[in-house]
Amino acid sequence: MTPRAATALGFAGLIPFLWGALTVLVPGLGAAAADAIGDRFVGAPVLIAYGTVILCFMGGVLWGFATQAGPELQWKAFGSAVLPPLWVFLMVGGTTAASLSALFVGFFAMLSLDLQFGQWKLTPPWWIGLRIVLTLVTLVCLGIGFLFGR
Repeated sequence: MTPRAATALGFAGLIPFLWGALTVLVPGLGAAAADAIGDRFVGAPVLIAYGTVILCFMGGVLWGFATQAGPELQWKAFGSAVLPPLWVFLMVGGTTAASLSALFVGFFAMLSLDLQFGQWKLTPPWWIGLRIVLTLVTLVCLGIGFLFGR
């Protein structure tokens, strides 16, 4: 069973993604919110900024899981854990479309890393179920930003 704190905080962590997608889909809301709180906190800019932070954070989570790896897996596990922030560093930037698509690919790849860490038995048993749901919502939000928010 997934711990309540992990579920609650995981879903709360979707709020900026959902907000970004909503303010893309409802331009009037996006414009009003931008006037009230600033352009960087609505639409594609919030999706890019928050997506960058969270993808790097998820690499750090994998780093924590990698500490449980035996000697035969340590290089693979720690090496895999540094891939998400390296991806962000190399690929996010430039145009809005390029950044959103890089984040989309990054989160999709992150899910495959989560699955691999699960196969290596480095994650708690509930991890994959939670990550699948959170990742799917994240991908939908980034896709909305890519399709409608450029």
